[in-house]
Order: sequence, then structure tokens, then C-alpha cells
Amino acid sequence: MPRIPEIPGNVVPRHSEQEIWLKRYVASLCGLDHDRFPGSQPVSFASKHIERLERQDFWVCEKSDGIRVLFFLQTDPPSGTQVVYLIDRHNSYRELPGFWFPSHEKPKEPLLDTIIDGELVIDVDPRNGQETLRYLAFDCLVVNGQSIMDKTLDKRYGRLRDWFYRPHARMIKELPHMAASQPFEIKVKDISFSYGIEEVFQVVIPALHHGNDGLIYTCVETLYTPGTDENILKWKPPSENSIDFKLVLRFPPSKRNPSQPDFHPKPFFGLHIYCGDERGKPKYEPYDELHVSDAEWEKMKLSGEQFDDRIVEVHWDPSLSHWRLMRFRDDKPNGNFKGVVENIISSIADGVEKDALLARSSSIRTAWKARLANKPHTAPTAQGSSQAPAPLAPPGHPPPNGGRVARTLPPNVPLRYGPIAVSRWSKASGPTTFAGMFR
Repeated sequence: MPRIPEIPGNVVPRHSEQEIWLKRYVASLCGLDHDRFPGSQPVSFASKHIERLERQDFWVCEKSDGIRVLFFLQTDPPSGTQVVYLIDRHNSYRELPGFWFPSHEKPKEPLLDTIIDGELVIDVDPRNGQETLRYLAFDCLVVNGQSIMDKTLDKRYGRLRDWFYRPHARMIKELPHMAASQPFEIKVKDISFSYGIEEVFQVVIPALHHGNDGLIYTCVETLYTPGTDENILKWKPPSENSIDFKLVLRFPPSKRNPSQPDFHPKPFFGLHIYCGDERGKPKYEPYDELHVSDAEWEKMKLSGEQFDDRIVEVHWDPSLSHWRLMRFRDDKPNGNFKGVVENIISSIADGVEKDALLARSSSIRTAWKARLANKPHTAPTAQGSSQAPAPLAPPGHPPPNGGRVARTLPPNVPLRYGPIAVSRWSKASGPTTFAGMFR
């Protein structure tokens, strides 16, 4: 798995006056009545979404394998000083020195308060292995003190490029010494029309210097919505869909003292599902188990890593009918919410393979062009206020199966420990204890 970067910067102390002020200020900039993480979250792509791509205009980009953070530029107009904060999904703030952003209208004056959506990735030069930390911006919530969350994606993307990125890139080109103080480089993700995925697969993804984790489709016509947004679709091959659980290890009782655990044998690796907060604390329920071979357990013990009580990303292995560990997700405050888990499992069972997605590109393009012909105005913009993204060549091969979506069979998840289910959200059934271990 590609390495996930650590978020740079100095952490603003939790519950400090500075953090409380920052969260309230960000909420006011975004026009929100709460101080939670203001970023949007996608839903998993399922076969029903193919028809939606034909009905509505979507843009698509590759989903980088990095860490999601909001980039918050806070400017003091009287003094012109700027401070940058990165906001992670824990809603924690990290202060970063070294940046300065000019106004898009007056380059000698500072850009005012701005909030950008994007992800940090580690690009690795294939020639020499040199690593470069980059921030890939793909959306914009606030720019120059103005909330644009109520604008459509084409307008937001245009402001992102014209008001935020291009003035800064021009400054770096003219004053290259300014780049030396920056903790990372900033780029804007290239976005394509939804029917252009063949080139995304064949040209864009192979040219990446960081890991790829699928595709992201975003509806052009809708507004920026904090929290789960049904208008943002995360596509992965069904076999590569993953879920975040809390891993909980349960050891059998000691033979000498049954009230104490025996830490020598291999434990039960419980996957617990996040069920929301209860009295201000995360609530979890047992859901299923993680398959760990004896050899893997020996490596775990030698690694020195803590495995218990950590958020882990897992995928379903149909050959074993078990969940398998991919990596830790310390960047996430909790596992996936129970409703999200059910949606992801549905997308695994009812997912869309790459070939089926490519097969529908032609019909998606035809429907897009038909809508465009009926519109009195020009195509939605992506390179700025008046430029559209360069259309990618449509697939050159006819769709197999008449363009029908190939459906995969649901995963076979048999009951493992008995007929009594612990939780209605659980795929593992049985009593609350098994072989003397709490489940």
C-alpha cells in the first residue's frame, strides 16, 4: 500500500481558546450553524448510479491515495499577515508557517480568508525515488472572504483556479525563493467530463507518482454540502472496496487465573462498527471478525505495533469469505458509520466493474451532448470562468453486452458461531462470549 503522509504543522491544542475561536470563525465563513468538520463526504458507487451519470452532468477525477484535509488561509486585513491551518477529519487544526497568497486582483495585496478542499499525497519520483509532499486541491468552500458553497461545482472550480491557485503559481514563478519556505507544493487536480474515463484510466492514472484509490464523480449542478453528499460518488472496483472498522483484540482467559487474559495465544480479532456518539463518546458494536493467519500473527507480534483499539481499513476477500487487513487509518477519528458500512457492502455486492463503466461512456457522452444542445448557455466551466475542461476522447470500442451493467454476486457471509445475532448490524452471529472471550 502507498504510504499515507503525516499532516505537517503545529497542532492547535484541543479545546483551547484558539481552537474554539477558529472553529467558530470557520463556521461563520461557511454559513454553518455548527462547528463540526465542514467538508463533504462521498457515497459509494453502485449500479444505480450509472443511470444517474446519464441523467445529470458529472465531472470525474482520479481518487488519490492520500489524506484528506481542508486548507484554511486566515488573513488579517489591516496588517496583511496570513496564517495557514490544515483541518483534518478529526476536526483538528494544525498551524503552518511559510505560505503567502496574493490577491487575484492586486498581486501586492494579500488574498483574504479562503478554505480549500483537497488531499495531501506523497509523490515519488520514479527515476530517483525522491519523495515530494503535495497538496492536490479539488474544490473550494470560501475564497477571498466570500463563501461560494452555494455555487455550482463549475463556478467553485473556476474560483479555485483563478482566484487561489494561479496568482500563487505566478508569484512562485516570478519569486522562486518563496517556494523554499513552503512545507509542500500546491497543485489543482485535473477534472474531466464524466464520459472521459478511458483517458483517465489509460493516461492520467498511469502517469501518477502517488497511489490511486479509484475515481470520484461530482455533480456539476449541485452545491457544496458538508457531511455525506449523495452528489459525490466514490468508485472503486467492487473487489477493492474497503471499510474502516475499529479493531478490538480479545484474548482467552488464563488457565492459571481465569479472571485474567492469556496474551500468548492468537486472539479473536473483532471488527467493531461505529454507531454514532452516545453522551459525547463514540459507541461501537461488534460486527464481524478480521482473518489473521498464524504467520501474520507472528509478524504482528514482532512488529511492535499496537493493533488493539485502532481504526483499520479492511477489504472483503471472496476467496476466503473473510475481511482482510489493509492498513491503519489513524487519520480518521472513527470507523465508518453503520449506515455507510451497509452502503459499502451493497456497493460490493452491486458494484460496477471497470469494463462496465467504460462500456457506458458512449451513452453517457450522448446524453451529455443532448442536454448541452438544449441549454441556452455554454458548457459548464472547469478551467476558469469561461473555459470548459478539454473533452477527452470517447471510448473507441462498442459497449459489450449492449452497455448493460455487469452485476457481481453478493459476498457469501455465512453465520459462524451460532444462530443468535449480537447486533442487527453484525455479520457475525453468536453469543456475547465465545471460547471464554468477550466478542
